[in-house]
Amino acid sequence: MTDSLTPLSLDTVCRVEFGPGRVELLPELIADTGHHRAFVVTDRGLRAAGVADRVLKILDLAGVEYAGYDDVAPNPSTGSVDAGAARARAFGPAVLIALGGGSVLDAAKGISLLVGNPDAVAADADHLWEAADGLPLIAVPTTSGTGAETNGFGVIEDAAACRKVYIGHPSVTPRIALLDPELTLGLPSAATEATAATGIDALVHGIESLASRGANAFSPAYAAQAVGMVGRALPRAHRDGSDLDARAELMMGAHLAGQALTLSGLDLVHGIGHALTAHTGTPHGVALAAVLEEVMEFSAPAAREAYEQTARALRVPPPADGDGARAAVTAVRELSGALGIKGPLRALGADRALLPAVAAGSVADAVTKNAPPLPREQKVPAILDEVY
Repeated sequence: MTDSLTPLSLDTVCRVEFGPGRVELLPELIADTGHHRAFVVTDRGLRAAGVADRVLKILDLAGVEYAGYDDVAPNPSTGSVDAGAARARAFGPAVLIALGGGSVLDAAKGISLLVGNPDAVAADADHLWEAADGLPLIAVPTTSGTGAETNGFGVIEDAAACRKVYIGHPSVTPRIALLDPELTLGLPSAATEATAATGIDALVHGIESLASRGANAFSPAYAAQAVGMVGRALPRAHRDGSDLDARAELMMGAHLAGQALTLSGLDLVHGIGHALTAHTGTPHGVALAAVLEEVMEFSAPAAREAYEQTARALRVPPPADGDGARAAVTAVRELSGALGIKGPLRALGADRALLPAVAAGSVADAVTKNAPPLPREQKVPAILDEVY
């Protein structure tokens, strides 16, 4: 909840270039950073879909020297970040272009930071927040969900420790966010499922930013606008992946949700989602959808005002019983059902013996401290059992 008397320092967000066809500005934007060479971080799916080639052709035509790294997988690992950093160091001074979804943007931030700290490795993430600066970064998201272009941290997997780690530094906050919804039209064959998963991620960012203990006077404005835009656009984009208007609205909604979470922090839905992904490999948005409604029901007594704001943003008519928080839960359940994204934990590869470890990881996750009920009050095992 927002406290108007809470002291607050606010840095303005990065430069934003938004609109269909704006990717053509990329050579000009590279020059604006003071560089004339680029190191492009992307993934093999975007290579196969032709999206990466479209962007590289723009650099070719402008005479921009570049090299790249495309071995970023969903839920990027410390190993892939280390490998990308080694290649970027070998290429030399450049601006780093992060072209892809949240996994690519997160990995790119780690690569950027490690280039500036040549003795470090990604597993040192917990100790790099006071490190030397990384390479300047331009974020070119190709999905609408993570809002990773708005902040200077990434979430990567430390497979050896079986946990998610946060790697980041103020210097790797993207200098420029290039939001071109046309780039979201050429996604791989699983585009419909990806749209649902990343869209739910954006929706959760907005809802949790409204409910977070870290919310301030600015974050609810971004968050409520994001919830409204995502709630309107996501079903349309899911039904028709070629609907450019829906894709554009969804992309901007996801960006605003990213601005909100950067100010407020997230909470228990993401805490559980991170743990589920670390233990089962479940895609991030799918993990969030598995527990979203149940966490909202659990949190409603402490987050009533935030969930009433959620209901208004989703244009839910005032309920006869006056319970706006419950109306928000119902609206989210209906939206998730229309996307066909929610499933039981057992279908995600989480056997019952794994639930205690997932619960422990959820409570220990850094975002969980922002949950409306204090961590010591959270009954995570009961929530997990309910959705098993």
